[in-house]
Amino acid sequence: MNSGMNRMKGQAFGVGVGPGDPELMTLKAVRILQEADAIACPGKTLEESTAFKIAVKNVPGITKKELISISVPMTYDRSQQGREHLESSRRIMKCLDEGKNVAFIVLGDPTIYSSFSYYQKILEKEGYHTEIISGVPSFCAVAAKLNIPLIEWNEQMHVIPLAHQDNLGERYPGTRVYMKAGKKLKELKEHLGQEETYTVENCGLEGERVTCGIPDQSDYYTTVIVKD
Repeated sequence: MNSGMNRMKGQAFGVGVGPGDPELMTLKAVRILQEADAIACPGKTLEESTAFKIAVKNVPGITKKELISISVPMTYDRSQQGREHLESSRRIMKCLDEGKNVAFIVLGDPTIYSSFSYYQKILEKEGYHTEIISGVPSFCAVAAKLNIPLIEWNEQMHVIPLAHQDNLGERYPGTRVYMKAGKKLKELKEHLGQEETYTVENCGLEGERVTCGIPDQSDYYTTVIVKD
C-alpha cells in the first residue's frame, strides 16, 4: 500500500474477516490485506489464529508479509490488560513509524467486542491514523445459517456477551443474542426455560453444528439466538 506518497507514518486498519466462512470476507477486506505491508492478529502465532486461517484462504500472499503476533491478555485484571495492550501496540507503532501500513485482522466485525478496539484507542492517542474495515458479524451469519430474520418491523435486538461475565442479562423484549456462550450453556438453559431458542456452534468453521434449542455442551464460538 506504500505508493510514491511522501508520508511520515503508516496507517493501521482494523479488518473484519467475518465469522468463519471465507466467502463472507468483503472485497474491501481482501484488497486491504493485499495492499498492507504488515499483518497483525491476536494469538501466540498467526498461523494458529482462526482469523488468520480465514484470511489466508482469500489472500495467500499475506504469509509473505511482515507478521505481528499480538498477545491476548488471559486475565480479568484491567491494569495488566492495559500494560500488555500497550506493549503489543509498540510493535505495531514500530511498523507505522517505518511508513508501513498494518492490517490488524479480527473475527467478525472490528466494532463488535473486538480486540482491535483496545489497540485503536492507544494508537490514536499516540497520533497514528486508524481505519475500520467492516466485516460480517457472527450473529448475522448465524441468523442466515438458521434461515431466520433477526429482527422485524419495530422489534428490538439485544446483544449479550457471556464469555467474561456472570450475569446472564435481563429478559429484554425482542430478540436476544448471546455471544461466546459455550461455557454458560447449562446456566443459560435454566435461565431461558421454554423460550424459543436456536444455537449455532462454530458458524462457518470446521465442526459447525446447528441446534434448535440449547445443547448440553458446545465450543467457545457458540451463539444462541432467543426469539421473543
